[in-house]
Amino acid sequence: MKAGLAALALALLAAPPGPAGAREKPAAAKPAASAKKLSRTAPKPAPTVDDDVPAPDAETIHIVKPGETLGGIAQRAKVPRVLIAEANHLAKPWKVHAGQKLRLPRTRHHIVKAGETGFDIAYRYGVPFNAIAVANGLAPRAVLKPGQDLLIPTILAPATPAPAAASAATATIDAADEAPAAKPAARAGFVWPLDGKVRRGFTPRTSAGYHDGIDIVADPGSPVRAAAAGTVIFAGREPKSFGNLVVIQHDNGWQSAYGFLGRITVAKGDAIRKRERLGLVGRTGKATRDELHFELRKANQPLDPLAQLPSR
Repeated sequence: MKAGLAALALALLAAPPGPAGAREKPAAAKPAASAKKLSRTAPKPAPTVDDDVPAPDAETIHIVKPGETLGGIAQRAKVPRVLIAEANHLAKPWKVHAGQKLRLPRTRHHIVKAGETGFDIAYRYGVPFNAIAVANGLAPRAVLKPGQDLLIPTILAPATPAPAAASAATATIDAADEAPAAKPAARAGFVWPLDGKVRRGFTPRTSAGYHDGIDIVADPGSPVRAAAAGTVIFAGREPKSFGNLVVIQHDNGWQSAYGFLGRITVAKGDAIRKRERLGLVGRTGKATRDELHFELRKANQPLDPLAQLPSR
């Protein structure tokens, strides 16, 4: 009898568990393990930060968010607070408000390439070479060497002018970012330097493959004329990019540049009248055909010439 009861007990223990109240077998833990595996391989949630928004220490323009202070912005951007204040003409105690647009001045470096001149570098960055020379402890006419590391300083906009001109200053604050801000050019009375088809237009420096001016195609030897009256501040060979180049200084901080010339007919220091001939169309520098490379700059910032020239 005892042997029969023992056999019955063993049979019950060995039997599969019933649907209710039965204990789970160790194998029942497998679903949990597979769930854990799934959780490890599941994709992470998408980041909330827009991939197109640069990191704080790479921004050049910052839009102030609610609760931000200038000190906090400077710390995250790794730009001294005083430089941000000066670049944006902020008065002490340097308060900022949500939605305010701040320029973040950053230090840049340039490695000199073979054949590159100070003028080429200055025009590329929109910074006068004398300012680059001072920042690097060089003489204004120093000969640059390939591989030389140059500090490119940040040129701050001039201080806020008198109240009578305040509205004009407001219109030009963002001239480096928006071509429409350069409306004063129309009042300056620029004219087309050459009749011809615009082969390549202006592309701002905020875009890839920027182009600081326009290229106008014309027959070789066609006369190139000054877009406005002024003084010739450069007339000579710039072999890296512009070839034969003339640069004219105009009133109110404007400059015009005429590159790829086949021949130059003015000299540095000449006073030049509007529409006076300064050279002839050619194919020098980076030109791939007979054309004129024409630029307009305001306070060393390249602006779209088509926005400043009369329609035709």
